[in-house]
Amino acid sequence: MHTPNASEINRNGVHTFLRGRPEDPPWARPALLALLMLTAIAYIWGLDNSGWANTFYSAAVQAATKSWKAFFFGSFDAANFITVDKPPAALWIMDLSARIFGLSSWSILVPEALEGVTCVWVLYSTVRRWFSPAAALLAGAVLAMTPVAALMFRFNNPDALLVLLLTASAYFLTRALEDGKAKWLLCGSVLIGVGFLTKMLAAFLIIPGFVLVYLLFAPVPMRRRLWQILMSAVTVVISAGWWVAIVQLTPAADRPYIGSSQNNSLLNLIFGYNGFGRLTGQESGGLGGTNGFSGLAGGGLFGGSTGLTRLFDPEMGGQISWLIPAALILLVVAIWTARRNWRSDRTVPALILWAAALIVSGLTFSFGSGIIHTYYTVALAPASGALVGIGTDVLWRRRDELTARVGLGVASLATAIWSFVLLDRTPAWLPWLRASVLVIGGVATVAIMFGTRLSRNLNRVTAMAALVAGLAGPFAYTIQTVGTPHTGPIPTAGPVGGGSGGGTVPGGFGRFKGGTFPGGVPGSSGNVSGRAPGPGGNFPGGSSGSEAFPGAPDGTRGIFPGGAGGLGGLNATPSTAILSLLSKDASHYTWAAATIGASSAASYQLATGDPVMDIGGFTGSDPAPTLGQFKHYVGEGKIHYFIAGGMGFGGGFKARGDRFPGAKTRESNLLGGIPGGGASTGTAITQWVEQHFKAITVGRITVYNLIQPK
Repeated sequence: MHTPNASEINRNGVHTFLRGRPEDPPWARPALLALLMLTAIAYIWGLDNSGWANTFYSAAVQAATKSWKAFFFGSFDAANFITVDKPPAALWIMDLSARIFGLSSWSILVPEALEGVTCVWVLYSTVRRWFSPAAALLAGAVLAMTPVAALMFRFNNPDALLVLLLTASAYFLTRALEDGKAKWLLCGSVLIGVGFLTKMLAAFLIIPGFVLVYLLFAPVPMRRRLWQILMSAVTVVISAGWWVAIVQLTPAADRPYIGSSQNNSLLNLIFGYNGFGRLTGQESGGLGGTNGFSGLAGGGLFGGSTGLTRLFDPEMGGQISWLIPAALILLVVAIWTARRNWRSDRTVPALILWAAALIVSGLTFSFGSGIIHTYYTVALAPASGALVGIGTDVLWRRRDELTARVGLGVASLATAIWSFVLLDRTPAWLPWLRASVLVIGGVATVAIMFGTRLSRNLNRVTAMAALVAGLAGPFAYTIQTVGTPHTGPIPTAGPVGGGSGGGTVPGGFGRFKGGTFPGGVPGSSGNVSGRAPGPGGNFPGGSSGSEAFPGAPDGTRGIFPGGAGGLGGLNATPSTAILSLLSKDASHYTWAAATIGASSAASYQLATGDPVMDIGGFTGSDPAPTLGQFKHYVGEGKIHYFIAGGMGFGGGFKARGDRFPGAKTRESNLLGGIPGGGASTGTAITQWVEQHFKAITVGRITVYNLIQPK
């Protein structure tokens, strides 16, 4: 008996990858390879146009290239003063890439794009195990062409890795449902644990559905199912908890401050800012709920009004909802057609698995009263794609039945109508597309209803027409997204006005109306969604775009912390003069400079390559350092300069109480006077520095030399 050697095994593996399953039609594997190649091109093309993308996380990657301690803890700066606001798993991928290939936008963003391509492949593989190649291809194509997926797989926020990990965990659960072997279940549990180290409790939203499906459909006795579920829970805790345990057991003096926590505790970050606070709005240290912004957007600062329709509202609709109506219709009808064989037909567990992921996460995003950004909806893209692919496949194969034809027809028509509505929200952008989608979708619906009377070729044309009508809208949004640079921590997909850009720059500050942010009506003066297009404007220093917000790294004019990417997304290169000043003798100091909030600190740190102290963390509202600690650092000669007016939300500029809701005094630093906010620390530090050190003006920037007291 011949035993294959390593080279033969490798050749067989390559052949299997290129050819696919023996039973696959000849077109299946070339179609998959084409999908993956096109996805890779779309996700990688022009990535450098986004520069550092989210400078907050890019600065952390830069720190990790200089310090393994910063790598492990996810520190913002190489001197390890404070961490970013998330655990570091997503950073680790970018960190290693930057260490290998050097720090650049390519080394940071290409891994994100490759995660997206891998996610499409994993989703295809998962659906293909139980369904046809056509179903799997459709699922993968829907994921690849979802606008928010194209956005986030070209961006350096943690969501890209999270979505990949959770999609892969669904693959392993599918394997476990086939044979009941615990190894597959445990592999999926490990990935969920790593997902926790990527974005904390957000990774656990899929667990209820996974547990339900395994308890109902696993091909092993119930006692064994329960035991396997218990082992899986332990596995999740171990794979998620090892890093948490190390951080918690490390003395505070030997590690960085836990960014976005209010007491330097990782547990506070897990259950507060990154946990239940997202649901209740009580995120200490965040931007919503109790910190002076409650009520500005109907309960959720950035995601629009809370409620069952939130996913379909202007803020989120164009990001994710294109095929959600079809997914839900196909789900219900497909389960109905398989109801008699629900225990033996794999259609039911597959649909319930993905439906649970869609519904649990969707409801969380819909009713969360805290910070729910529109790009969080990328978590729904794999489930939406799987439901559309599986549901279409099941009903198309049974289209001789009236119920199946009606389900397909209604799903096709609903998708065309909803695409028309979404496209009509940007009437000046591709105006011909919305009418075309509606007409093609209507024709396809009629043809589907009478499909039994059509020839095979006409049925194929009908299927193609339905696909075109359903995918044209999201495809157009995706192409626009791919061609648009995105910066800052709050990016949005699609054309101007199609998301939360407020009618100016995509990815702006949200849909704020005049009277909330006075003058914030799209197209009027003082719109905070990006550049202020008109005179006036109620943010001091921002009128007409002729004045810089204080602390903007290069005097960037007329931009609220945001620009093309939203909050804090200045991504401006500091002037040569300020860089020369900060770089002088920087190696003699632990921090070349200190400033309030991540926006300024990140820009200066990336430009100089030297650590910059991010006072107050991401939003500038963390109580770190205290005034006493800052005085101690200055006394030891560890900080060279203090840059006044940082762009974080902890006191970057003045906000008059009669103009900015939430300002507790008539004129105070934004959030600086809010009780309990760490921004009061930033205000105290600023006042102390102003009283005791000499000011230097470099261009439009005020800098204090902390080794030259008055």
